Amino acid sequence: VLTDPFFMCGAIVANYLSLPFVFFMRGLPCNLHYKAPQCPSPLSYAPRIFTFFSDQMTFFQRVENAVVDFLELGYCNGVYEDALKLSSEVLQRDVSLTDLTNSASVWILRYDFVFEYVRPVMPNMVFVGGINCAKKK
Repeated sequence: VLTDPFFMCGAIVANYLSLPFVFFMRGLPCNLHYKAPQCPSPLSYAPRIFTFFSDQMTFFQRVENAVVDFLELGYCNGVYEDALKLSSEVLQRDVSLTDLTNSASVWILRYDFVFEYVRPVMPNMVFVGGINCAKKK
């Protein structure tokens, strides 16, 4: 099943039918696209979304980065609350966001690795940059 993880319907269907699924996406809020496949993403180095920090942070920026990372879990659970209720009903068990996303066979990430902070990724993560390029006017 080729699906976009922002709308968890494809992941729910794939989990229900025990089918392999592929995520095709730009990125997920709360760094879920690195947490679910268990990629190392150290808080002292990798800035979180909306902080606009670089990889060279001061001590207080690192503390703020850690606080933002901690708050992201609550933010994500709020965003995906309806999807988690639906998946719990369909799969007939309690399901977390990580449970839904960590069994993806392949993660196709629609951005160029060169423009991101260097970090280790899992072997099932593929970068395809340049897909969303539009012609200049």
